[in-house]
Amino acid sequence: MAETKTARRQSTKNSSGRKTRAKKKKEKISKVRVISLGGLDHIGMNMTLIEYEDSIIIVDCGMAFADDTLLGIDLIIPDITYLKQNKKKIKALFVTHGHEDHIGAIPYILNEVNMPIYATGLSIALIKKKLEERKMTDIAKLNTIGYGEIIKCGKIKVEYVRTNHSISDAAALAITTPAGVIFHTGDFKVDYTPVYGDAIDLWRFAELGKAGVLAVLCDSTNALREGFTMSEKTVGETFDNIFAENSKHRLIIATFASNVDRVQQAINSAHKYKRKVVLEGRSMLNIIETAAELGYITVPKNTIISVDEMNQYPDSRIVIISTGSQGEPMAALSRIAANTHKKISIKTGDVIVFSSHPIPGNEKAVTNVMNELSRMGADVIFQQTHVSGHACQEEIKLIYALLKPKYIFPIHGEYRHRQGNAAIAYAMGYKEKNVLMCDIGDIIEMDSKGWKVVDHVQAGGIYVDNSGVADVGRTILDDRKDLSERGVLIITACISKSGGYVVSGPEVFTRGWAYSGDSEKLIEDVKEIVYNSLESYLQENRYSRGKIKMVIADAVRKFVRGRNNNAPMVLPFILETD
Repeated sequence: MAETKTARRQSTKNSSGRKTRAKKKKEKISKVRVISLGGLDHIGMNMTLIEYEDSIIIVDCGMAFADDTLLGIDLIIPDITYLKQNKKKIKALFVTHGHEDHIGAIPYILNEVNMPIYATGLSIALIKKKLEERKMTDIAKLNTIGYGEIIKCGKIKVEYVRTNHSISDAAALAITTPAGVIFHTGDFKVDYTPVYGDAIDLWRFAELGKAGVLAVLCDSTNALREGFTMSEKTVGETFDNIFAENSKHRLIIATFASNVDRVQQAINSAHKYKRKVVLEGRSMLNIIETAAELGYITVPKNTIISVDEMNQYPDSRIVIISTGSQGEPMAALSRIAANTHKKISIKTGDVIVFSSHPIPGNEKAVTNVMNELSRMGADVIFQQTHVSGHACQEEIKLIYALLKPKYIFPIHGEYRHRQGNAAIAYAMGYKEKNVLMCDIGDIIEMDSKGWKVVDHVQAGGIYVDNSGVADVGRTILDDRKDLSERGVLIITACISKSGGYVVSGPEVFTRGWAYSGDSEKLIEDVKEIVYNSLESYLQENRYSRGKIKMVIADAVRKFVRGRNNNAPMVLPFILETD
């Protein structure tokens, strides 16, 4: 029963009838923390943490592509030291969509930090496929979630909101905490005519904005581009034109395997112009097979054939949809360009369509592949069949106008992209104090009264090489760079361990090192230096294999540097005999 005003008044008197001052409860100020472990100042490796008291949720777990300065490195994943230190707080991983820069690190991190994973249908299927390849499905806790569903994690609630992107089933996240709602856009654009599914749920954006949003973490990838991003459906018209104009030639279309809508439109055009489709590349086959099973892509009967059946049809009736649009060395198109593909070779007149935009850092690799294809006689079409999956300036403005957040945190992009996103906020009347241009690893604490960076956690990239080994250290990379620039000089010798004398050798070999003078004379001189160093050491010192190697390396480096400014790396190998 509601308490009356009289009763409340009487409650302030003590037993003697004297009035006492009612004690006011001190209100607890709720603050939420936001930490980015990736996705700031680079493309990819997206990972954001939302932390409230004893609960942490993770948004996305992606990888980044390595550039050509990282020798032997295939990909980069986020440093999760902070997560390993706070395992007990982690409630779940929420995935916004199924691109590699949002799910690619999951297999590497799941062994270290296991937690339930939530995502929409296609995203869960792609994650499951990835884990099946590594035989990790037994440890994974995968949960499919629909738009509008809410998952509760301690005092944090997460709602999936429909958006559009260059892959189906993309979502934004409305994350409700006691401090307020944090809205994470994921990668998005506003597409009123998507190839698959419904348009972005702007109605829900407006509802959330009306109720009140504390902060928006917003995709910045296209923040420097004016206007609106074109609908994915426009690509279909361009494909039709290319098919019509090249009716006598074989077509090869390169795109991201995960861009299911793009593949769908290529298949639509192939069916319209009576061509058979060959899907080439392991990831392409896996993803399209998964998407077809779930109904995210429709393939007309008898349209897709295997690469082995291709020769049964004339070139004018074939289109190959391939991986390798980013110039990845092991992708199908790169192997075709290098003439190392076992079943597909370029023919004069082939038309190659690059249906993607190079990720920053991949431009050189893409250009090299295009040049090789052109040299083989192919006609290369670049970027005529690509529209972005990311929002341009006017779409970002629309989202801010609907959500009306107190704070704006530009994420997902290089610094210049995030700066462009901040400029959009300023143009809409936001002050600098309401725009967070923070760094990876910063612990941002916020509530309705303000925000500040209260601490910093270990953050950055962990390198994974082509053997699948994570955390390839900086020292190893420096050694690889050193070898690539200076070359190596290898020295072998056999020593009597008991007698203390040289049994055979030394022999000298060089790899990747050029000497401007008489190289044969130099090699003979190096052999003499090594022999004299060994004899001198063995006569005067107790036998130590490690010390001998140091003596040889120092003597050879000093000698070679005196002859040539570019001294190679010296690697002594000592064989022992009794």
